[in-house]
Amino acid sequence: MVLLLMWGAAPPSPPPLGKKGGSLRGLISRAVVSNAKGAGTNNGFPSFLPKEVDKIKDPYARTLARRMERLPVPMGSSESCIMSSCVRPLKQSEINPVVLLHCFDSSCLEWRCAYPLLEEAGLEAWAVDVLGWGFSDLERRPPCSAASKRDHLYQFWKSYIRRPMILVGPSLGGSVAIDFAYHYPVAKAPETWQSYRKL
Repeated sequence: MVLLLMWGAAPPSPPPLGKKGGSLRGLISRAVVSNAKGAGTNNGFPSFLPKEVDKIKDPYARTLARRMERLPVPMGSSESCIMSSCVRPLKQSEINPVVLLHCFDSSCLEWRCAYPLLEEAGLEAWAVDVLGWGFSDLERRPPCSAASKRDHLYQFWKSYIRRPMILVGPSLGGSVAIDFAYHYPVAKAPETWQSYRKL
């Protein structure tokens, strides 16, 4: 089952962190520069991926793996961030972005075949690793409860996407999408539950 959800309006800009590290915006900017194409890569793959990634034969998986990056996502009320793995769109679109959430025991590489088709169709697509899975920095992660997964997705959205989005996910991804929409009712579009009921 795939779930489509449309979600809310952009939040206000995040406040500065107020410590040595400067603002969250500055941290994000530095991460974007350090994640630039080819930076910290091994054979074209990001350095945070296991070396066995080079043995993958599937050309779609290889292509998407090369586009993966880690972005800092603030967690909770603390000033700490988790480096979260994702695949970002090559360009922004006029229409709402599509955010792909993978299923249980997987990663954003699950979308290796669908992702290029979405981009070919002119959609702005994001493939995001659900907190606790995939290739995010798991040594610094909080407990992976439903609440922390929801907060992680919200903070990711607030930091990078910042406009209404369509969530798509099977299994765990669908569950995260439903939980997310339920807990942020003010921010979701009225069509959200209509889409869910049709499934």
